[in-house]
Amino acid sequence: MATARPRRVEYSEATRQALVDSAVDLFTEHGYSQTSLEEIVKRARVTKGALYHHFGGKQALFEAAFNSVESGVVARLSEVVSDPGDPWEATRSGLRAFLEVCLEPSYQRIVVQDGPAVMGWGRWRDAEEAYTFGVLRTVVSKLIASGEIGDALPVDAFARIMFGALSAGATAIAASSSPMQERADIAVCIERVLNGLRSG
Repeated sequence: MATARPRRVEYSEATRQALVDSAVDLFTEHGYSQTSLEEIVKRARVTKGALYHHFGGKQALFEAAFNSVESGVVARLSEVVSDPGDPWEATRSGLRAFLEVCLEPSYQRIVVQDGPAVMGWGRWRDAEEAYTFGVLRTVVSKLIASGEIGDALPVDAFARIMFGALSAGATAIAASSSPMQERADIAVCIERVLNGLRSG
């Protein structure tokens, strides 16, 4: 028989989630530097004391918002690439899905633009590797194992090259005055590179 969770625990988790959701919304709308803790607690409808109970300060809350956005992205990408069918089509679908993510305001602002400055380059890069690089490495591993790429390539090296290209693409899309066109151009380039590597 399942044991009921204490109401206090449920309330605490709900409070934390409200703060994270509020932070994602406001950091997306205004950026890290232009968002105050007062605005966040007001939107979350909690006290500042509740915020400090869960987070050490603004940067810790930003990192929780970053993790929330990235976790959602990884869950969606993992679903797209988990199709047990053709690895080549799964790879193409995953790349297209990632480039669509790059158009989302929360990903652009929190992950791509503010993430490196707020978290520091090293910590931001480690976080990125813990999230999207893991999905990409899995996709690349399946693609190489399937024989779709003519010559067997080192999985880690190829995954890092692709990861670097996609990271640069995400930055270009976020900075572009025409993000839809930028996304389309990057998609064409990446597909051309992959097609050039394909066997047969």
